[in-house]
Amino acid sequence: MSGGHFDYNQMRIQYIIESIEGEIERSGKKIEYEPGINRGEWELEYHYEYPQDIIAEFKKGLYILKQAYIYTQRIDWLLSGDDGEDSFRERLKEDLKEIEYAKPVQALWGGETDC
Repeated sequence: MSGGHFDYNQMRIQYIIESIEGEIERSGKKIEYEPGINRGEWELEYHYEYPQDIIAEFKKGLYILKQAYIYTQRIDWLLSGDDGEDSFRERLKEDLKEIEYAKPVQALWGGETDC
C-alpha cells in the first residue's frame, strides 16, 4: 500500500461517502430481513424516506466529499514520495474527471460554483 503520510485517514472520508450513498439508496425502501427471522412489532418495515431536498443536499455533500478524498489521496502520495509533481498533477486531473458525473448537482446551488 502506498502513501501513509496522513496515516491513511482518507479512508475515513471514503467510509463516510459509502455510508451516505447507502442512505440515499435505502431511502424509503422496504427493509429486507433474514429469511426465518421474524420482524418484531417494534421493528420498522421501511427505511426512513428522506425528502427530495434532503437527498439533493446529500448528493451535494457527496460531490464535495469525493473531491476531498481525491485531494487527500493525491497529496498523501505526493508527500509520501510515491508520486512526483508531474504524476501528482496528472493523477489529480484524472481522478477529478471521474467524479464529473456529479457536476449537474451544482444546478441545485443556483448556478456554477468553483467547486
